[in-house]
Amino acid sequence: MIRIGRKKLWASLFCFTAFFFLLVTLQVVLELGKSERKIKVSSLQDGSLKLEEQRKHAYQFFNKQELYSYTRRVLDADRYPILLWWSPLTGETGRLGQCGQDVCFFTIKRTYQHNHMTKAFLFYGTDFNIDSLPLPRKRHHDWALFHEESPKNNYKLFHKPTITLFNHTATFSRHSHLPLTTQYLEGIEVIKSLRYMVPLQKKNSLRKGLAPLVYVQSDCDPPSDRDIYVRELMSYIQVDSYGECLHNRDLPQHLKNPASMDDGNFYRILAQYKFILAFENAVCEDYITEKLWRPLKLGVVPVYYGSPSITDWLPSNKSAILVTRFSHPRELAHYIKALDTNDQEYEAYLEWKLKGAISNQRLLTAIRERKWGVQDITQDNYIDVFECMVCNRVWENIRRQEKGLSPRRWNAQVNHLSCPKPEAFLFSSPNIRWTSLREMWIPSFEQSKKEARALRQLVERNMNFTAQEFWTLVFKE
Repeated sequence: MIRIGRKKLWASLFCFTAFFFLLVTLQVVLELGKSERKIKVSSLQDGSLKLEEQRKHAYQFFNKQELYSYTRRVLDADRYPILLWWSPLTGETGRLGQCGQDVCFFTIKRTYQHNHMTKAFLFYGTDFNIDSLPLPRKRHHDWALFHEESPKNNYKLFHKPTITLFNHTATFSRHSHLPLTTQYLEGIEVIKSLRYMVPLQKKNSLRKGLAPLVYVQSDCDPPSDRDIYVRELMSYIQVDSYGECLHNRDLPQHLKNPASMDDGNFYRILAQYKFILAFENAVCEDYITEKLWRPLKLGVVPVYYGSPSITDWLPSNKSAILVTRFSHPRELAHYIKALDTNDQEYEAYLEWKLKGAISNQRLLTAIRERKWGVQDITQDNYIDVFECMVCNRVWENIRRQEKGLSPRRWNAQVNHLSCPKPEAFLFSSPNIRWTSLREMWIPSFEQSKKEARALRQLVERNMNFTAQEFWTLVFKE
């Protein structure tokens, strides 16, 4: 009986050991599998990955896993600076991020506000408000702004008293510390591609049932006043409008959802047209959205209104029709009608695409040198790069102080985020009773200047303040 009992004991131990070994093996296989999948995806996206780079990829993966595991211990040891997202953009309560040789702790938890290791506060422009700011602001507290959106989302950021409160910026302006001007362009090959392009002969045939121009907007009456212009243009030339604004033509039922704007079938509908009205919702230097890049991808000529410096970003000198070069919508309509009946003149706007030749060196350089990708899993996204830019700069100052040097100061400049006052088109009649521009956007812009001055005054006081204090100061002016 004793011998049988021992056999059962040994059998149980053996089974337990085998089971534990299987669990460990399975965990290792899963981790290796994750790493392998990451390498394989990258290799498919970019066949130039070498074995050494793959090893580096795998090393970084395991290193990140290790960082996640030891977050609490590392924080307790005061080893890494804390970067606090005051706007909860990422939703991460705690993450150690590797930025080259530097590591920082990123969090949205405001309980870290007064931690002595907190070095920077990160803000998302659309969510930036006066209800709660990290005050008092200590000398070693940097403020960093990420804002890629339209000025209509938060006008007070676009004035000198507010934008210069920040030390680090990532905005659509080419002048910001991390320019996001090409945020809607995946890459050069995308606009060179002929994937969706419809031959001119077929476009001419389709003209029997389609207007020469197409307009797709559902954000009506924005600061750019685009709907006023397009409404006037419609008096002189036919325009198919699929969106909610000035709607006169329906999309197929399955494409009516706004999420279908990047659907291949939606692209194929737009690609049948000769011209696309590409009007931004605001007129700011370097504020360029998919409104421009989409027609260029599809092989349709954009009729563009938006960034005054748009020629700095076009693929060639003749790739878009600029609305500002025409004194009245009537003149623009006349020009488009002329191109519509002259194949040679029309194709001159598509020559760059047919030849796959982009002559704009600024555009080529910007895409080549940017450190982030668009819809590309092999590259970091621009939020990661923004975080790392701030992390690297914080660490630079830590090293300077260790050497007995004064910390380096970065400061936002006015041109890092600046938009002019919205203006009505010159042809607009002053007798029009109501327009969103006159009744909403211009007054909003004017008030935002007062808000910016009030905010600056309260922040420089370096004490917490209430919304009532803020608005009292705004309306006191």
